[in-house]
Amino acid sequence: MFLTKPTKKYEKSWHDALKEFQDEKRIGFWNMDKEPTDLDEYIKSCQIYEKGENLPNNRVPATTFWLIDNNKFIGHTNLRHKLNDYLKKEGGNIGYYIRPSERSKGYGTKILELVLVEAKKIGLKKALVTCDQSNIASQKVIEKNGGKYDSKVSSTPEPKLRYWINL
Repeated sequence: MFLTKPTKKYEKSWHDALKEFQDEKRIGFWNMDKEPTDLDEYIKSCQIYEKGENLPNNRVPATTFWLIDNNKFIGHTNLRHKLNDYLKKEGGNIGYYIRPSERSKGYGTKILELVLVEAKKIGLKKALVTCDQSNIASQKVIEKNGGKYDSKVSSTPEPKLRYWINL
């Protein structure tokens, strides 16, 4: 099990996961204005975000990683290199998402563990990770990775819980 940057090597598995995300009606969490369908376009967008070049005003440099296990796309994570005002309040340095068919198997804990190593590599001393108040599974994942509860903030459609993790 490992993290990799988006690559054509796992294209079929990535498309299978996209279908699962669509069936769940989950939107967002992509470094694009719309949900990706073309992997080449998505990889290019990820590379632009990682370099921090020509980003929309409300965006920050970020590196996208995929969690791969047994040659299968399991989930993805975004490591935001710095925080803007919105991210300081709600989004945090790290977001992660596990495909629905692979949840409750420990992958959330592993993807966060692995991306925290990457956060340290880019020089972060601590990382802010947030989750929806109702997302008990994510709360447990964050706490297993050393997350210390900081605060709850009002958000739409529901409040966010904020945790700091020392690296």
